Amino acid sequence: MKKIFDYEVDENMKLFALIKTADVRIAKNGSKFISFTFCDQSGEIMAKFWDASDKDIEQFKSGRVVCITGKRENYQNNPQIKIFNLRLPNENEPNDPLEFVQKAPEDVKKMEKEFNEFFLQIKNPVWNKIVHALIKKFHDNFFTFPAAKKNHHAFAGGLAYHTLSILRLAKAVADEYPFINRSLLYSGAILHDLGKVIELSGPIATQYTLDGNLIGHIVLIDEQIVEVCHQLNINEQDEDVILLRHMILAHHGLMEYGSPVQPHIMEAEILHHLDDLDASIQMMKGALDHTENGEFSERIFGLDGRNFYKPKN
Repeated sequence: MKKIFDYEVDENMKLFALIKTADVRIAKNGSKFISFTFCDQSGEIMAKFWDASDKDIEQFKSGRVVCITGKRENYQNNPQIKIFNLRLPNENEPNDPLEFVQKAPEDVKKMEKEFNEFFLQIKNPVWNKIVHALIKKFHDNFFTFPAAKKNHHAFAGGLAYHTLSILRLAKAVADEYPFINRSLLYSGAILHDLGKVIELSGPIATQYTLDGNLIGHIVLIDEQIVEVCHQLNINEQDEDVILLRHMILAHHGLMEYGSPVQPHIMEAEILHHLDDLDASIQMMKGALDHTENGEFSERIFGLDGRNFYKPKN
């Protein structure tokens, strides 16, 4: 069966997809409607279900697979579905949410092997112990969780894939500038987004947890670093610990972007730029993958609402 982005604009659609988000809203006429994000392994798309009944709201919730009959459209240059009919699958039809979740483009075992190679290059014993302890603690979620709810690497395994991409970039930078502290840069890169295994709910119909909404992944993983120091009898006032915590706390670069502090060591500044670069490239790729040659992509919220042109050749 065809996937979401196998359909052309103005083509009628009939397919199964996962409800990623289902937000109930009130229309101008006072009636309720559901603003959906549907997804499958080809990507995600928006849709609105007008005049939703209480029964519709109850059964069409995030995390459920549905059968959609409708039409592929563009609205303000953004792809969407005009829904004709929506129903839950019958017993013999696809209904496993995992079949519709986008996955990282690299195999988990392959990524694990490459991570182990980076671990071996963390020569500082304090950073090595902390990184090993935290990755061991959160191992399964680290390799299955997305890196975000929507903006970048928002697919199963996206957190590990994003982290590995940054490590590859970090290696290239450290090879070019040998005075950089490779162990510190690698340690910060591995841990910088690990708090997202607490901030987010998981790969299916990803939501922010209470901790995620009220505390955020930067502070959450900083707390974990302090906790593991106590467990390993590492002095949290040791300069190495403070340097590693600074890497995490500063990686968003600016306080208005969520970092409690701005980068004040070279490796923290580098990590911030590598993180931003990888996230930006992934957001652009995601939009351009569904853009025709010679056209502009949809506007990307995480890149100041800009759209990007896909050259004809």
